[in-house]
Amino acid sequence: MMRIDARGLLVGGEYLPSPNCDDRPGGAIELLVIHNISLPPGEFGGDAVLRLFTNTLDVAEHPYYASISELKVSAHFFVRRDGRVIQFVPCLKRAWHAGESCWQGKSRCNDFSVGIELEGSDAVPFSDAQYIALIQLSAALREAYPKCGITGHSDIAPKRKTDPGPRFDWARYLTGLCVQ
Repeated sequence: MMRIDARGLLVGGEYLPSPNCDDRPGGAIELLVIHNISLPPGEFGGDAVLRLFTNTLDVAEHPYYASISELKVSAHFFVRRDGRVIQFVPCLKRAWHAGESCWQGKSRCNDFSVGIELEGSDAVPFSDAQYIALIQLSAALREAYPKCGITGHSDIAPKRKTDPGPRFDWARYLTGLCVQ
C-alpha cells in the first residue's frame, strides 16, 4: 500500500527533485489533476519527461524539443507504463502542471492541487499497471488530503488541454478507487 508522509513524499518511492516548484499559498490541497505526457509525443519509455521536469532536456536530441525548450514545468508524480511512480515535487509544494485553469470557480489550480502525469497520449490506452499504480497513489493522496476532488487537465483547462484524453477509462479508475 502506498502512503504519503508528513513532508508530502511518497514513502519508499523514487524521488527526483524538480526545480520547477515553489511554496503553495495558504490553504488545503483540494484536488488531484490527472494528465498524460509523452516525449517525443507518442513515444514511451525514455527519460525525456524526467529531463523536462528537471530542466535537463537536450534540445538537440529531437526536433520537437526545440519547441518546448523554454518550458519550466513539473508535476508531483509521473506514472510510467510499467506502473513505476516517480515523484518530482513534494505535495506540500506547488508544482507547475495546470497552467491557466479553473475548478469549481477557483482559478490557479496549481495553488491547491496535486498533479499526476501518466506516461501516455490521447491516442493510446493506458496500461493495467498504470491503473493499478494510479489507483493506489490516488488512495494514498486522498488518505493524506481527504478533501481532494479528482479531475482531468481537460476539465480545468478545456480550451487548452485534452488530457488525460479519450483513452483514459474514468469508470475503471473511479471504480477501482472506490474499492480501495
